[in-house]
Amino acid sequence: MTKENLCKRLDSCSKCPKASDESLARQSFSKGHHLPQDKCTQNCMLFILKGQLLINSEEYPGTTLREGEFILQAINSKLELLALTDVEYLLYWFNQLPIICEERYQEIIGESEAPITYTPLRTIPRLTFLLRDMFDYLEDQPCGKFIELKCQELIYIITCYYPLPQLSAFFYPISRYTENFHYFVMQNYNKVKNVEEFAHLGGYSITTFRRLFKNMYGEPVYEWMLSKKRKAILDDLQNTKQKIGAISTHYGFDTLSHFAHFCKSSFGYSPREVRSRAAKGETIEIKPQKEER
Repeated sequence: MTKENLCKRLDSCSKCPKASDESLARQSFSKGHHLPQDKCTQNCMLFILKGQLLINSEEYPGTTLREGEFILQAINSKLELLALTDVEYLLYWFNQLPIICEERYQEIIGESEAPITYTPLRTIPRLTFLLRDMFDYLEDQPCGKFIELKCQELIYIITCYYPLPQLSAFFYPISRYTENFHYFVMQNYNKVKNVEEFAHLGGYSITTFRRLFKNMYGEPVYEWMLSKKRKAILDDLQNTKQKIGAISTHYGFDTLSHFAHFCKSSFGYSPREVRSRAAKGETIEIKPQKEER
């Protein structure tokens, strides 16, 4: 075997279902390339491997990232990029970090607090070597399982080789943006009739809102809203004296027959039957639902 073949992969992953993995992406842009402001639909780490990149976000307004620096942008944050030189960088998208040492991560989050000024972290030699290796590997058809292992190694190095004060500030945006989005959802889900209204209320496109919600809550927003509506309606029917017509109107049903059909499919009984059975002490439960499209 020649020396060249010792450094060349001899098999192909092109037909393997584990080949594609969207959590990690390499980017190369020429000087002047501009990516307009957009909301991050997942948490994102950005590592500069070559050149200079101007970033504009709430945490890093008008900040120039240079080779060997990296930042974290949380889900739902807004990010704008401009290549000041020819630039190469690595993006790592994630919902939940692949934590190896849970105790260390909980210590970091427990100490997490907003810094006076956000400052990019510098890569240490161990991390620099790993990032370059990952960047080069992505030129080939990547194996998803291999990428998962590399991402675990990436997070292990970051969480275990950097001082706690730096990490506490670095990871703070995750908790803040998560709390803000969760607060918006819980304060407004019962004020809207559908996903479109929900997205518009928050200033999101429908596609972005659906993706954000699914990434954060683990289920489609429409199914989540229906589940909340069923629970609230059942509670009102069993535990209040509101008129059935008023309950129907409050939850956005156009007709009483539509409301009755919804209750029948959700609880097995019409609204009047639910109320009658509850008055006799019977416990009514929500029926298992078929998967919503």
